[in-house]
Amino acid sequence: MTNLDSKIPEGPLAQKWTNYKAKQNLVNPANKRKIDVIVVGTGLAGGAAAASLGELGFNVKVFCIQDSPRRAHSIAAQGGINAAKNYPNDGDSIYRLFYDTVKGGDYRAREANVYRLAEVSNEIIDQCVAQGVPFAREYGGLLDNRSFGGALVSRTFYARGQTGQQLLLGAYSSLSKEISKGSVKLYTRREMLDLVKVDGRARGIIVRNLVTGELERHAAHAVLIATGGYGNVFFLSTNAMTSNGSAAWRAFKRGALFADPSFVQIHPTCIPVHGDYQSKLTLMSESLRNDGRIWVPKKKEDAEKIQKGELKPTVIAEEDRDYYLERRYPAFGNLVPRDVASRAAKERCDAGHGVGSTGLAVYLDFKDAIKRLGKNVIEARYGNLFQMYEKIVDENPYETPMMIYPAIHYTMGGVWVDYELQSTIPGLFVGGEANFSDHGANRLGASALMQGLSDGYFVLPYTMQNNLADQINVPRFDTNSPEFEKTEKEVQERIDKLFAVKGKKTVDSIHRRLGLIMWDHVGMSRNAEGLKKAIKEIKELRKEFWTDVKVPGEKTGMNVELEKALRLADFLELGELMAMDALDRNESCGGHFREEYQTEEGEAMRDDKNFMFVSAWEYQGDDKEPKLNKEPLVYENIEVKQRNYKTA
Repeated sequence: MTNLDSKIPEGPLAQKWTNYKAKQNLVNPANKRKIDVIVVGTGLAGGAAAASLGELGFNVKVFCIQDSPRRAHSIAAQGGINAAKNYPNDGDSIYRLFYDTVKGGDYRAREANVYRLAEVSNEIIDQCVAQGVPFAREYGGLLDNRSFGGALVSRTFYARGQTGQQLLLGAYSSLSKEISKGSVKLYTRREMLDLVKVDGRARGIIVRNLVTGELERHAAHAVLIATGGYGNVFFLSTNAMTSNGSAAWRAFKRGALFADPSFVQIHPTCIPVHGDYQSKLTLMSESLRNDGRIWVPKKKEDAEKIQKGELKPTVIAEEDRDYYLERRYPAFGNLVPRDVASRAAKERCDAGHGVGSTGLAVYLDFKDAIKRLGKNVIEARYGNLFQMYEKIVDENPYETPMMIYPAIHYTMGGVWVDYELQSTIPGLFVGGEANFSDHGANRLGASALMQGLSDGYFVLPYTMQNNLADQINVPRFDTNSPEFEKTEKEVQERIDKLFAVKGKKTVDSIHRRLGLIMWDHVGMSRNAEGLKKAIKEIKELRKEFWTDVKVPGEKTGMNVELEKALRLADFLELGELMAMDALDRNESCGGHFREEYQTEEGEAMRDDKNFMFVSAWEYQGDDKEPKLNKEPLVYENIEVKQRNYKTA
């Protein structure tokens, strides 16, 4: 069993990060020029880290799967970014943000990492304001805040419904400055296909040029992976189509541990599925729950008439509406955390009260907010979101309630990292959604942007430097070395194997079937029987993939089907590990809801005695089951108790 050293600094919780920085190793400016760093991914975590490391003086190579860093999936984040500034003077603090995050993650996150995240959150806002990010402001000019799920304070900074885009443009401006200086070299339209290790340490990557089809070798003293999550294993999700888990999965197969793969977030406010040929789902920002009220008809007959198109929601009387979140969770109401809101929506729909043509939707209604505040105020806050909804659904949400339903969104699991965000492979760091780090079993809204920028701007520049201080006398690596040649050969063999199948099934058809297995058995609700069935069906589907998939086109040049096939091959393995992890964890916590473990009221029932640990899976070979390693979670500063959103 691998010895998991989380490297948590000594001292009181509030002093750990300060103590770490005080004792860290530094590299003087002249020596920084001798050290090369590879950053894979140009979203908030990767872009911010590449810009920061470049500004420090390191030689940085940054790899982007798109044609520009501005197209990273961070751009899709809508609602906001958390920070404990306490501008509204409503009782917020660093400790309260820390507490809400640990509680929201159902006590399955590492305490020290989460406190650091809360601690540096305020610096993120200052950094972004200095970059010119156009955060919303109050009439007097001060930065405005809105509320998000899982908190009783307003701590979320936002730029209408485009917060991710604006923050990404801020990071891109910093990155562009370093590219212009020459400290960062940008490689666009490249996808990492494998990690290269030399003497057990991460020393480079193999990438495929997505335009020419050529395989390229790149070497460095350290590698940072910041490629986002693996939600697209479900096929239908809120993620961009190019979002994938392959970089993290390749690292896993080279020796990095993969932590808590079953911890996947279901977002409660997505536009429902509307056909059999969709390739992705559309997220409606959680910020809408600030002013929108969620309800379903109290009477099943009303729900059935709505499903048949015989009744409009606007004619249902107030007394015939079930505002079920306000009824079940009076203290938090519509602003309960995402996992709680998602399960509550599913429960109402399963009970026959769902709306829409499929019965798998609930209403998000702004009638009361428009009456209270005026349409102009709602339009100023959410106008672009309302416009997007109307274009997709062809209904005016100012006049008719929005229809929403839960969908796969974020992944809390990822590559296991220690306090320094370094994996079990020396020299391999992982940032943002690609690591398992800060959110436990459920991420609070507006915390993804916070973690990405925290890792990129304020954590990795310190921790990577600390681990690079002893590398200044290590010469640059020759990409013609046996290690690089061997790894590239293995990548090419994987590509050749896919083309050699010459089957009849398209990549998308197999991926869609995988997604259905995952959603039905490893989705919002899980049980032992379903998880065992999922593992069996995924094994069979993986066998079918390798014997009957059709990859058209050529190995060279642009080939989108080949890209998708390589990613799906990894998803088929990752999906099985997710089911195995969910089957092993005999409890319900956060987004991991096992039907066998729930309270009489249908709430998640944790088992702190037996499962208060991080599940860290270790690759043992393609024909062997991975080994489970456990990192115990110790809470010294928070009272661990059953989550309660019914009272303050």
